[in-house]
Amino acid sequence: MSFAPQIKISATYMRGGTSKGVFFNLEDLPETCKVAGPARDAMLLRVIGSPDPYGKQTDGMGGATSSTSKTVILSKSLKDDHDVDYLFGQVSINKPFVDWSGNCGNLTAAVGSFAISNGLVDADRVIQNGITTVRIWQANINKTIIAKVPMTNGMVQETGDFELDGVTFPAAEVQVEFISPVDAGDAMFPTGNLIDDLEVPGVGTFKVTMINAGIPTIFLNADSINYTGTELQSDINGNEKALTMFESIRAYGAIKMGLINSIEQAAGRQHTPKVAFVGKAKSYICSSGKEISANDIDLNVRALSMGLLHHAMMGTAAVAIGTAATIPGTLVNLAAGGGKRENVTFGHPSGSLKVGAEAMQDNGDWTVNKVVMSRSARVLMEGSVHIPGNIFDHV
Repeated sequence: MSFAPQIKISATYMRGGTSKGVFFNLEDLPETCKVAGPARDAMLLRVIGSPDPYGKQTDGMGGATSSTSKTVILSKSLKDDHDVDYLFGQVSINKPFVDWSGNCGNLTAAVGSFAISNGLVDADRVIQNGITTVRIWQANINKTIIAKVPMTNGMVQETGDFELDGVTFPAAEVQVEFISPVDAGDAMFPTGNLIDDLEVPGVGTFKVTMINAGIPTIFLNADSINYTGTELQSDINGNEKALTMFESIRAYGAIKMGLINSIEQAAGRQHTPKVAFVGKAKSYICSSGKEISANDIDLNVRALSMGLLHHAMMGTAAVAIGTAATIPGTLVNLAAGGGKRENVTFGHPSGSLKVGAEAMQDNGDWTVNKVVMSRSARVLMEGSVHIPGNIFDHV
């Protein structure tokens, strides 16, 4: 019996923020994968090593966590006043699907670097020494993102002394601006309320803030679910009862936000919405062993991604946190002490993060002009990924 040889595809393995993933130039993909559909999904699943019932992704590039089971496809932008189109695919670890419903804010930090290094940014826009501004069109959610990439002698500067909690080694700082993360015609708060009562059958009724900024997110108070907001992954991820509770909250919240019509649909939309819980500033020892002092943060936030507590904080969830914190009366704002603010520093399992936001109220409706945070990114490996040639036989 003969088997088809492996297919070789040019790719770059990159870290962006506290995530890492496999980056592709659209033009380098097999012809059937240059458009959305089953062939593209099959390719990305096999590249990452999913679905894997062992949960290890040993036979692929994935790292067996939501932060490391990610793919990015980039191309020269088709939009006016943009440099690159950015498409993000969150690959399920143990199920055969790729979730295209949202963005990855952490990997966004690497998009500008890849775009410059791979000729997707016009040469006359690349600064030789200084900061090159890359205008990104986020194709999953149809939003503009600005990445400010440091350059030295015409090359992307990846090394530096910027430290990001959740990342072991320092690197060059990349400032990322999420422009108008909520469309003027869309409701930042889908129900029209800053705080809602969310009834979750069999679990309880909770005060929640449901917001659509960066990524749809459901915030609830830590004490309402018997937590403090200082928890680490080991406190939650081995507790099946707790994870089931969070998934139920997520599913019923998704219905109330208008993202799905039935509970059954939640299983096919694992990437969005996110669930996060907030607590007042309290000192704790983070996952690296460093003490995070209550005097250095405004509040604590813990968020779940793909069914598990995240090891740090998703970039898109940080956009939601920064936005909600600037709007008086949300649960996030109240946990941070209430009142008006332009930025917030929150504690997460790996440390802390500062996020700035420009929010304003017009005729009773809230809008946000931009959310700003600093991340870092670097190339880990570049060359080619190999996948068995028979993966397209049944698509």
